Order: sequence, then structure tokens, then C-alpha cells
Amino acid sequence: MRTRRRGGAATAPGHTGTALVTGASSGLGREFAEQLAARGHALVLVARDQTRLEVAADELRDRYAVSVEVLALDLVDRSALQRVADRIADLDRPVDLLVNNAGFGSRRGFVENDLCDEEAAVDLMVRAVMVLSHAAAQAMRTRGHGGILNVSSVASFAVMGHYSAIKSYVTVFSEALANELAPAGVRVTALCPGFVHTEFHERAEMNMSKLPEVFWLNAPDVVRAALDDVGAGRVVSVPSATYKVLVGILRVVPRALTRRIAGSLAIRRRPRGGER
Repeated sequence: MRTRRRGGAATAPGHTGTALVTGASSGLGREFAEQLAARGHALVLVARDQTRLEVAADELRDRYAVSVEVLALDLVDRSALQRVADRIADLDRPVDLLVNNAGFGSRRGFVENDLCDEEAAVDLMVRAVMVLSHAAAQAMRTRGHGGILNVSSVASFAVMGHYSAIKSYVTVFSEALANELAPAGVRVTALCPGFVHTEFHERAEMNMSKLPEVFWLNAPDVVRAALDDVGAGRVVSVPSATYKVLVGILRVVPRALTRRIAGSLAIRRRPRGGER
């Protein structure tokens, strides 16, 4: 049997189910699409950028001979979000793995930032995760199998502004949903990476030049670890030994100390003389 290789791992051609990935045009989402296609999954790719999605879809079809469906939609828009939820709920075209990956960051603090941007963050990284997970959970429970992978962050264990609060929801929600769906044979995993080499920080206009290399992760490694953890039934996936240790510390240190450290870091990052 002919096989394809990527990163040293052989995968046999053939359909192994359909995966729907949000935020699939770049960053971790694009890498999820790549690795899932390499594992033989048909794909439904969701993002706002039609052109980038079509380019990615063509590349994946050519490289892995898998079916790729494109949904160019903005998940902040409630009607667009419902269209994706309806696709997930379609029992005649089952989605076997949902990857809730879409998200964005901001270099500004909550008070300094425009409220509309903060509301959009909640719509995309909280409400969309909730709505799509609900659609997936109902359909997968009916079939008795499936998986939901929600991309959270190490920030969910820390106190790093509104982003931490948002990602705390994703992590805790995933843990609770995992408990609820386990008897039905449906797996739920919260992926909690640290800093990853993607377009995420550049798009948020964050200057990350002073961050030591030891804290940077590569997207292929993060995605590979996440998919392996979904397969193993792990509820919380923290890629890399460095971040496993950090999360372990954050789980046990007094919360007051976590807040104090976060506040000190925020003061250091604050622009001087009112500069932006």
C-alpha cells in the first residue's frame, strides 16, 4: 500500500473521518489542517479569508488527495456562526473532530482597548466555542463517538488580562464538557500551548523580541502533541516540558502571588510618557 510521509511519520491513504477546523487559513489552524489531511481526514476549513482558504484547500487536495470543503465566514457574525453550527449538526455529513481554533490577541490592556474589540474577542473565543461545541456534542453523542479540541492557552492558568479570562473559560468549559460526554464515547480536549511561532503576535502588534527562545514552541510540534492527546483521551493538553512545569507551578502557588507577578509584568510593559 502506498503511503505518504511528513515529519517522519507514515500515513496510509484513505478516509478516516471529517475534521472541521476554525481559523484554518493561518497559524495553528493551518497546521491542524495539514496534519489532519496527512492522517487521512477529509476537511472542512473555516476562516474569514476566502482567498487564503482556497489556496490552502487546493494545496491539501493535491498533496494528500483528501476532500476539502471551504466555509469563508466570520464567526463573530451570529448568522455566519449558525451556518457553521448547522454544518456540524448535519447528521448526513458527520463531523468526527471539531477543532475550535479561531482567535486573536491584543497588545492593549482591557481598559485601554476599545470595548467593541473586547466584545469581538468574547464572541469569537467564547461564544463561538460554546455554540459549535454544543452542535458537535449533540451530533457526536447521537452517533456515540467523536472528538472536540478547543484551543485554549497557558494564559488560562495565569492572570494576563482579559485574554486569560477568556481562555480560562475555554479550559474549564472543556473539562466540564469532557465529563459530560465521556459516557457517550465523545472525547473533549483543551489545548493549552504557550508562545508559538505563528502570525498571532505579529497580527496583534506585540513586540516579542525579548522573549527567550526556550519559551517558544513550533506549530507542528504543538499540533502533533494535541492530536496525539486527543487520541489518548487527555482532557488538558500542555505541549512541551517547559510549559508542563510552568502550569504545574501555576496550579499550586497562591493566587495572590500569581496576581502580584502579573501586575509587575504589566507595569514593565506599560508605555512611558503616554506613548502608544
